[in-house]
Amino acid sequence: MSTSLNLLDDQRFALMKFRRTVADILQPHHDDHFLLRWLRARSWNITAAEKMLRNVNIPFSVLFSLKKGRRNKYVKKTKIVLISVKSIQWRKQWEVDKIEEWDEPEVIKNYLPHGLSGFDKENAPIVIIPFAGFDIYGTLHVVTRRDIIRSLIKYLENYLRICNEQVKKHGPLAGKITVIYDMEGFNLKQYLWRPAGEVVISAIQMYEANYPEILKMCYIINAPKMFSFAFSVAKRFLNEYTLSKIQIFKADPTKWKPAISKLVPADQIPVCQGGKIPKEMYVDKTENDKSTDYTTVTIRKGDKLELCLTTSEEGSLLSWDFRTEDYDIKFGILKEDTSGIKTEIVPITKIAAHKLNEIGIVTCDKPATYSVVFDNTYSLMRSKKIHYSVRVLPPSEELKEQMP
Repeated sequence: MSTSLNLLDDQRFALMKFRRTVADILQPHHDDHFLLRWLRARSWNITAAEKMLRNVNIPFSVLFSLKKGRRNKYVKKTKIVLISVKSIQWRKQWEVDKIEEWDEPEVIKNYLPHGLSGFDKENAPIVIIPFAGFDIYGTLHVVTRRDIIRSLIKYLENYLRICNEQVKKHGPLAGKITVIYDMEGFNLKQYLWRPAGEVVISAIQMYEANYPEILKMCYIINAPKMFSFAFSVAKRFLNEYTLSKIQIFKADPTKWKPAISKLVPADQIPVCQGGKIPKEMYVDKTENDKSTDYTTVTIRKGDKLELCLTTSEEGSLLSWDFRTEDYDIKFGILKEDTSGIKTEIVPITKIAAHKLNEIGIVTCDKPATYSVVFDNTYSLMRSKKIHYSVRVLPPSEELKEQMP
């Protein structure tokens, strides 16, 4: 047992007793920090912590490695036969122990925005999630809810591995995650769509049941007024510990910047989240724009760029990712069917793509010609430089199976 946990005597005794109590299901990598998460999540109640750990984290490989008599004795001892079976099925279904081997769908990999920005003043990981970059409506038309949840599990497991590495280097204070949610561009309408709402609730329930005590602090910044409604629904599924770690700020940097700076060094996060990392160092800003995946053009003042793409297969996917330099631009997509009739499938509206990449994806329900429009006709003074990637992707195997 580690001697650098900063525990009181009764807490150290509880940890020792808890380890003995659940020794039959522990794996070699389950150290004191892992056990403390469950004890703290249940206010140091050993019985409650044991039940929580066994209900959720009993490794099916361990249970089935036991001889039948010992296995039955174990199940009888826990008195949670049905819950244990459900837990075994859950772990087998999600394959958490080998989730790193799973390659998430390209749409999620490219369009679910999140990332490790740096480390806080106690050397714990800082994760930034810009909500404006995630089109959940479009994503759920391409992949399944299971794909999204499984991807979240994979990302959480990866961040936990980073936490464990930081704990070994810097001690227990580096073992929790600080998260910054940037809600600029949050679209409540998408989350009022039932499938999207169900994904959010499923993700919260999965997190609360399987990852207790890993959150150090959660800053939700640039929250619009409508976010209060969404949060009032989500918080019903959050426990008191998680709620106590959440701070919500409206779009007023004078309020949220000082709060974040108490825990997060300015040189560990980008300028737009209150830090000092300059735009010139953003990986996706400069390097990606110059890669072969992006095309760079300058649209003259009063002019527009129209890209025509033809889809020949039902269920094809039309994706876009673009960014402008310094100024906004109008963007939209038109569809022309075989009879020559044009319809607007993405309304042409002004996009502040100089602040954050504009990304999205639509499913093409039938063969047609699509016009992707970058419109600068409204600007009589400024030309606009734009970096874009527009692609037509073949239908996913799952969509093919669903087609008649």
